[in-house]
Amino acid sequence: MKVNPEKCKGCGFCVEVCPLELVSLQEKVASISTGCVQCQACVKVCPAGAIDSDTSFPEGTIQCDACPIGCHIPPGKTGACRRYINRDGELVRTTLLHTYQDVEGLLKPLWAEEIQSPLITGIGAGTTYPDYRPAPFIVKGEAGGVDVVTAVTEAPLSYSGVKVKIDTDEPIGDEGATVYHGRHKVGHVTTEEYGSKMLSLGGANLLTGKDGFVVARVVSDIANKREVTLKVKDGAELVLKVGNPPVIDGRVIEKMRVGCGSASMGLFAPHFRHAADEVIVIDSHVTGVFTEHTAGRYLGIPFSGVQLKFKKSTPGRYFGDHGKGWGGTSIEDPVSLIKGIDPDHGRVGMTILFTETTGQKSKLVRWKGNLDFEEIPLTEGARNAVEQIRKTSQNSRVSAVYVGGCGGSARVSVVLYPVKLTEAVHARKVKLTVGGATPFIFPGGGITFMVDVEEVKTGAFTWVPTPATVAPLEFTMTLRDYEGMGGYTEALIDWDDLMKWLSERKEGE
Repeated sequence: MKVNPEKCKGCGFCVEVCPLELVSLQEKVASISTGCVQCQACVKVCPAGAIDSDTSFPEGTIQCDACPIGCHIPPGKTGACRRYINRDGELVRTTLLHTYQDVEGLLKPLWAEEIQSPLITGIGAGTTYPDYRPAPFIVKGEAGGVDVVTAVTEAPLSYSGVKVKIDTDEPIGDEGATVYHGRHKVGHVTTEEYGSKMLSLGGANLLTGKDGFVVARVVSDIANKREVTLKVKDGAELVLKVGNPPVIDGRVIEKMRVGCGSASMGLFAPHFRHAADEVIVIDSHVTGVFTEHTAGRYLGIPFSGVQLKFKKSTPGRYFGDHGKGWGGTSIEDPVSLIKGIDPDHGRVGMTILFTETTGQKSKLVRWKGNLDFEEIPLTEGARNAVEQIRKTSQNSRVSAVYVGGCGGSARVSVVLYPVKLTEAVHARKVKLTVGGATPFIFPGGGITFMVDVEEVKTGAFTWVPTPATVAPLEFTMTLRDYEGMGGYTEALIDWDDLMKWLSERKEGE
């Protein structure tokens, strides 16, 4: 890269973003050291336009094709990601391929077979709050010839909430925007994930705040797969039910995107090459232009010269915007996205196919020169490409994980020494389950877990006006380990005796 000292303002943005740390300020002017790979990071952040590409490369430079950046890597140097090095004219991965044995020591051991499943679940068990009393049921049984114990409780958890995933590219509101149930604040919009919007509902601060009772009810309703109506501040109205398609501003969302516009280039390249002279997949995150994209170049398809109004990320990849138009963008007419066509590459009469990452909208046009286009019927190749996207797109649905922290007093209902229980859970000597479902346990202190609510029996979650949500928990371990943690051996119930008691209760009902 070359710096124009007359334009450089010495802001230092280029210094901050250079992945190889090759840029420095010399007397308030940017200076680029040898080893630059032309990744363009500095060009993209320079507000003064003081940095340009240098088309002269050291002898032996190789262009990497491992990602869309296409670094030009000089001999003995690495690319921007530091994954590949130009070693004697060959691009070589800087880290050798690892076998399972290479990482085995970093992986947590699995739970012993005998404690994989709880003897009973906490559903219907009841609670012993305050928890210095033994849990409602502490059952001793046998699994695989080993004496095991399961202690269960329905624990009121102030540290709890749900993370809700909504499969859609429809805009619902800004990240960080407040989410309301009626007039009550129950959460906020959080970061988007691949093809989905995410909500964070509940949490200790909201549960203990002025809207806590409503928050607890909403969290338990979501977890129990009941329909809930929410409103995002300055955004959409949502009707959500886990396992069902989301309803956004009264419209049922049928399909979720198969990937961003750039991902579509790679996924459907064999079909796009026969669809039109150019294929543009419009997407709110990354809009793809096929012939400029790595996928098109790999297939040897000549660049169409199409230039978009969106900001370019890398060749064939353009950052979109958000709106209610095509692909969740502001674009109502796809032709309006075209800024121009380079006459050195494009030709009058060439065809351009526009579609979305769900394939639900499509349009084929023919270029007549300047910015004049005429719409034409989809050809067989264009219809096939769009249909492939539609067939690959999954049905939209709402899903949720319940997140809870049970590292507090609930532990004392299980053992006399609670820190030993915490340590044993993280060491997988004790298996925590939620209504029989295996959760993910967050590393670090305490016992914070998250569980897919669809793996837990409907109705298993409740709430109490402390306020807190209530989750069925099971702690399963060997009898030997239980005794070592100060377990309440005097409260142990034999499995056979429990089954007899349950049978009598059912007959009585």
